[in-house]
Amino acid sequence: MSWPLVTLKSLTEIIDYGLTASANNDVDGPLFLRITDLKESGVDWLAVPRCECDVKQKAKNLLGRGDIVFARTGATTGKSYLITDLKEETVFASYLIRVRPNHKVNSEYLAHFFKSPIYWYQISGMSTGATLPGVNASKLGSLEIPLPPLDDQKRIAAILDKADAIRRKRQQAIKLADDFLRSVFLDMFGDPVANPKGWEVRKWKDVLSIVNGKNQKAVLSKNGAYPIMGSGGEMGRASDYLTPENSVIIGRKGNINKPILVKENFWNVDTAFGLVPEPSILSFNYLYWFCKFFDFERLNKAVTIPSLTKVDLLQISIPLPDISKQINFDKIVNKIELIISKNTHSSQSANDIFNSLSQKAFAGEL
Repeated sequence: MSWPLVTLKSLTEIIDYGLTASANNDVDGPLFLRITDLKESGVDWLAVPRCECDVKQKAKNLLGRGDIVFARTGATTGKSYLITDLKEETVFASYLIRVRPNHKVNSEYLAHFFKSPIYWYQISGMSTGATLPGVNASKLGSLEIPLPPLDDQKRIAAILDKADAIRRKRQQAIKLADDFLRSVFLDMFGDPVANPKGWEVRKWKDVLSIVNGKNQKAVLSKNGAYPIMGSGGEMGRASDYLTPENSVIIGRKGNINKPILVKENFWNVDTAFGLVPEPSILSFNYLYWFCKFFDFERLNKAVTIPSLTKVDLLQISIPLPDISKQINFDKIVNKIELIISKNTHSSQSANDIFNSLSQKAFAGEL
């Protein structure tokens, strides 16, 4: 059965922009929800700042339970968040759009629609702007939404809630495994920046080499044997490689504080460095975790786009535990990675199931 399509504006009491104000934790004002506070896992309300606004501004921009807020510009354009967990009075910032559902639609049903492939297909056609894509309240109001009876809306929302809960549990298991490795590393080696265990300290230039990235155009190959890697992950396939397996990537420009461990030969693009450890004295797992703890921002001298230089990187000091102790850590990592691998496969299956259910739900097949 296919449900009738109705516009979003016919299902809402209000679609409105937020407040233009500055965050200010020194005032006794309402919480101030911003676009940067919307994370994949939800909102960390303890980190949401306050703002100063008068009574009229506060009344106009207050959020209520059941409201849905949208990111209206930038890289997160179209992402939404259902307000269910307000702890106190909260207003929202101007880069968000508030949608308040009326009596015709269940807010949980609507929130699930805004995560569905049907929604993203529509919203991608509405985005405007060459560099910062965006949507406005008028365009958002013209979205077409399948509208079953309220009882069916609640039933569909309950099914998707359960599927989403399973998906999130799988993702949480992966995070817990990563947190466990972090704890093991600290227990075995201590904080690698503070070096409380007094390990011998060496410079990077003595224990690793750095491979400069290059433009990938000449090696692009749809079925290439090697991944093309940037600081954000794989970007394509290549017919050749620059950096050998079991090396670490860090960004040369832009994304400089998110190291990636790569266990196969790869081509790194010109905005990423490949760190190749000397295996007789430095384990690639130890190097990777050192990089996760190290704040590369301290080496950034750029004003606009964060940047690192090879000269500065080679002067970084790294505590160097005995290689046998590093190898013991490798063994623990291998065991945990087996668990992570199983959960990753399970997480992908849960994602596939959720996406399939979502597609069927809004096509009237659930």
